[in-house]
Formats: sequence, structure tokens, C-alpha cells
Amino acid sequence: METWMLALGFAAQGLFAARFLVQWIASEKAKRSVVPISFWFLSVGGGTLLLVYALLRRDPVFILGQASGLVIYSRNLYLIYQERRRQKDMPPQEGGPGTP
Repeated sequence: METWMLALGFAAQGLFAARFLVQWIASEKAKRSVVPISFWFLSVGGGTLLLVYALLRRDPVFILGQASGLVIYSRNLYLIYQERRRQKDMPPQEGGPGTP
């Protein structure tokens, strides 16, 4: 069980840390600070696995930290979804691209 839990912990931490690599690469490409949507998906995935790990370890500090982080990551994804939905539902602006 201990080896399996260590493997889970390291995999979860690797997934969680990958979000910073993704954010860094996106920012370098754009030549400005960018937080791509994949950052938030990696945050949710890594945070969820780290929460499972914390629950298995029965570490209340780690559990609270990961659980509260998941609320924030999920809220950001929801806000992104809402914004994209609003933009999709907006009528085209006059004088913009594609209007005569």
C-alpha cells in the first residue's frame, strides 16, 4: 500500500506542477503573462489527485488546502465557460469583420 500511495502522490504532484510549465510556455509564446485554460484543467486534475492522496494519508492540513484550492480552480473554469457562452450568444457588432 505504501508504494502505491507514494506513486499516487508523485503522479499527482507532477500533474499539479505541470500547470506551471504550461503557463510559462504560453506566456513565452505570447510575450506576456497568460493563463491558458489548460492551466485550470491541470489544477483541477492535480488538485483532485492530491486531495485523494491527502485523504488516504489522513492529513487534515493537506486536505483543507487541496479542497479549498479545488473550489477556486473550479470557479475559474466556470467563469471561463460563462464568458465563452456570453461571447457566443452576442450578436455581431456593426462595422466589425464580416459585416458589409
